[in-house]
Amino acid sequence: MNNNTIVLTGGGTAGHVSLNEAIIPELLKKGYEVHYIGSSDGIEKTIIEKGFPTLPYYSISNGKLRRYFSVKNFSDPFKVLYGTMQALRILRKVKPSIVFSKGGFVSVPVVVAAKLSNIPVVIHESDITPGLANKIATPFAEHIFSVFEETLKYLPKDKSSSIGAIIRPDLFQGDEKIARELTGFSPLKETIIIMGGSQGSKNINTAIKDNIESLTKRFQIIHLCGKGNLDPTLKNNPNYVAFEYVTNELPHLLKITNYVISRAGSNSIFEFLELKKPMLLIPLSKNASRGDQVLNANFFEKQGYAIVLEEENLTSETFMSSISALALNKEKIIDAQCMANSSKTPEQFTELLLTYKN
Repeated sequence: MNNNTIVLTGGGTAGHVSLNEAIIPELLKKGYEVHYIGSSDGIEKTIIEKGFPTLPYYSISNGKLRRYFSVKNFSDPFKVLYGTMQALRILRKVKPSIVFSKGGFVSVPVVVAAKLSNIPVVIHESDITPGLANKIATPFAEHIFSVFEETLKYLPKDKSSSIGAIIRPDLFQGDEKIARELTGFSPLKETIIIMGGSQGSKNINTAIKDNIESLTKRFQIIHLCGKGNLDPTLKNNPNYVAFEYVTNELPHLLKITNYVISRAGSNSIFEFLELKKPMLLIPLSKNASRGDQVLNANFFEKQGYAIVLEEENLTSETFMSSISALALNKEKIIDAQCMANSSKTPEQFTELLLTYKN
């Protein structure tokens, strides 16, 4: 074992990469050699290679873990098995003292390989109920950290703990001047940032387009529309600006943001909570996901941190009425957000994580 080497894994969505992305600088500062295992075509490869171009990145085979019938359910276990063999070879070469998994399908072969190699595994679960990948990986883990206290009832009591959200310090380092240069927006008009996840949301994008005149009459709109979803018919509106996806620009854009309209991935909504941004949450429906975002959104609404609009109820009319309700309740929501429990920094979480290494 190399006591100063750590392997990170996780992918499939940006939410399964963001915490890894946040702790890598902390690990490097502590003198750790960091390696990443992900898929060959997942968003994790793009994020890690762009953000940390010198970091060793290894691609492995992985199958999708489905809760529904598909003929691929018969072939994908072989992909997972092959991915486990690939991960075994990588771990035996790298010899890390610990493996940290953020979840997603690609993490399962890595976690299994680590257990077979007697390398301690630590898992992080962001949502109220564990994802399928983390459920499968839990028996192989030394410890599981969760964001929500409620998650602990789904996890083994003897090796799990709730630590709250981990918030990146750079979120608080947004520069208003840079944001104004990126958008051309005025400080005299309120700004909404609208995001539909890393892939974008057709339904949300349609609701924006249908209401663009009413929206931009009252607000300035920053629209993170997803890859391939830029709409050229909207680009000449001075109160509307669109980006397919942003990374380093996000803290600057949030600096001038008064309201957030978003999906309900745990990482993102806790960041908005920490920044005290009133939220309209439009979670992925249970028809399109396992329902974790619905649970996250409902929890935030119950605490008074957000207003929720179910995707099944999303129309041009309900979109606008929900935005009006959000603006009307702005101060009440911010007051509730100010009472929220404190979060942890990536530095604090890194210290906790490293207590489990060999």
